[in-house]
Amino acid sequence: MAVPKRKHSNSRSGKRRSHDALQARQLHACPKCGTMIPTHTVCPNPNCGHYMGRTVVEAS
Repeated sequence: MAVPKRKHSNSRSGKRRSHDALQARQLHACPKCGTMIPTHTVCPNPNCGHYMGRTVVEAS
C-alpha cells in the first residue's frame, strides 16, 4: 500500500479544499409572474405553474 513520505502542509490542504464551499442556488425571474425561482424548476406560485414557455401545473 502506498504511504506518503511527508505530511501535507495546511496550506496545501487548504488549496485543495478551496473549491468545496457551498454556493447559493442560481435564481431567475419567472417570465410569466416574476417570482424568483431556482433554474430548471416549475414556478411554485399557486397561480402560475409555468415552465419552459408553457403551463405545466394547472392553477388552483
